[in-house]
Amino acid sequence: MPYDPAFEVRHPNKFFMSPDIPYRQIVHHGLTVEGYSRAAMQTFWRLPELKLGFDLGAQPWGFMGTPKWFVSHSHMDHLLALPAYVARRRMMKMEPPSIYLPENAVANVERLLRAFSHLDRGRLPCVLHGVAPGDEIPLSRELVVSVHETFHTLPSVGYVVWERRKKLKEEYLHLTPDEIRDLAVSGVEVSAERRTPKVAYLGDSTPQGFDANPAMYEAEILIFEMTFVARRHRRARIHKFGHIHLSDVVERREKFHNQLLIASHFSTRYHDREIESSVRQTFPDMMEGRLILWL
Repeated sequence: MPYDPAFEVRHPNKFFMSPDIPYRQIVHHGLTVEGYSRAAMQTFWRLPELKLGFDLGAQPWGFMGTPKWFVSHSHMDHLLALPAYVARRRMMKMEPPSIYLPENAVANVERLLRAFSHLDRGRLPCVLHGVAPGDEIPLSRELVVSVHETFHTLPSVGYVVWERRKKLKEEYLHLTPDEIRDLAVSGVEVSAERRTPKVAYLGDSTPQGFDANPAMYEAEILIFEMTFVARRHRRARIHKFGHIHLSDVVERREKFHNQLLIASHFSTRYHDREIESSVRQTFPDMMEGRLILWL
């Protein structure tokens, strides 16, 4: 079937083929999540309404217009498509994109882009921003991205997208609009910022990535890895290599207050049927219907 962009609207939550890279899509309360993730193969996610993406293990042609990407770590299956993405935007005369990635990876990624530029004999213009846990990146007046420590085999980070709103402080709720205006004019701060975690992206991490970052449990949408699901795979070894097992999620079930949990990055050791069977045996209710397996 030829690619039809309107298919995304007519058939939400379906797996479909773009002209080059297959990916899946789901819409939750007006926010679209699309992408694909499989361990050692490729990981890429996009939130088109927020004009940002997570990781660049592959790059469907239609994702090229997204101008900001937040990279969790520098393993190839999370970064390999960066040169192609930058080259396509240049070819289409788009502005250089902004790429946020762990600060220790910036120098090597700069070298990587220079090498590809020499091989391709074309410029690869982009802006690389090194980030560290605790950093915040404002996207707009209403949105900000925070950077969080995660635990993998090399330096890695996760991200949370927050919606921020100014709300009148409780002590001034009883005042009239004129009184509030007069206070504000006199220099009194009458409002306070309130934040809601909208989307959290764990990247590759041990379960400590959840526990060290409570916002991961509170975000409306959580995208996380669950690389291993079978009982035959030992958790100690899985954690040593910086990943999560299904049983880690079981232990933390009551902590997940998310409206939507997207489990992904499953090991290529498993067939989809084994993943589905293992998870559904463990969570017959799929965590009150909140848990989605990204297969």
